[in-house]
Amino acid sequence: MGDPRRPHLVVFTGAGISAESGIQTFRASDGLWADHPVEEVATPQAWQRDPGRVLRFYDQRRDQVRRARPNAAHKALAALEKHGFRVSIITQNIDDLHERAGSRHVLHLHGEILKARSSVDPRMHYPLPRGGIRLGDICDKGSQLRPDVVWFGESVPHFADACEIAAQADLLLVVGTSLAVMPAASLLEHAPLDAPCVLVDPEADALAPPGVARLGQTAGRGVPALVRHWWREGRLWMPETVVE
Repeated sequence: MGDPRRPHLVVFTGAGISAESGIQTFRASDGLWADHPVEEVATPQAWQRDPGRVLRFYDQRRDQVRRARPNAAHKALAALEKHGFRVSIITQNIDDLHERAGSRHVLHLHGEILKARSSVDPRMHYPLPRGGIRLGDICDKGSQLRPDVVWFGESVPHFADACEIAAQADLLLVVGTSLAVMPAASLLEHAPLDAPCVLVDPEADALAPPGVARLGQTAGRGVPALVRHWWREGRLWMPETVVE
C-alpha cells in the first residue's frame, strides 16, 4: 500500500467517475432506472420472480463494462499509488476500471459485475472473463449462479471493512458520488475528525456536506489536477485552489 510512513489517501468513488468512461449511471434522468425499474431487476424479489430478466439486464451491463476504458481520473489515482503514495480506494461501482488502470487496493462495496456467485452461498465467487450467466449455470454445490452484486434490500458485506479503511485516512477524497446511497454515504463519519475531505464533482457545491472542501469539476479534470499537486510536492495537502 505504498510507504507506511507516508500519509494515507482514502478515495471513495461513485458512478460519476465511471460515467466519464461511458458507463451509464442509474439515477440520472436518462439513467438505467428510467428504462429498468429497480424493483424489476435489482432486488431479491425480482430474482425470485424472473431470474432470466435479471440475468439479461446484468449481461447488458457487463458488456458495457467490458467495452469501457479507464479514464484520466482512474489513471491518475493508479499513478499516484505506483509512485509510492499510500492509496486505498473504496468504490460503489461494480466495474473493474480502477483495477484496469493499475490500482491494487480496491474495495468494491456493491460487488463486482465481472464475477458470479452462488445464489445460496455468497462466499462462493466465480470470475467471468467472458460471456455472462445463464439459467442452469450452477455453482460447485449445485445452486444457480447470480451476479455478484448487492441488490436493494440486501446487506453490504464489506461495509465494516470500508469503515476500517476510512478510519485510517489522513485525507479523504470523494469522487463522483451524490453521497445519497446508504450505508455507503455514512463512510465520511468514520474518517478521523482531523482528516481533511474534498469532494470532486460538477455539483460539488450542492452535494458537499458542511466541512467538506469542494472542487466543482468532473473527475477526469479534478482528480488529475489534485494528483499533480500531490506528486509535485511529494505529500498530500489541501490546496486552496487547484490550477490545471
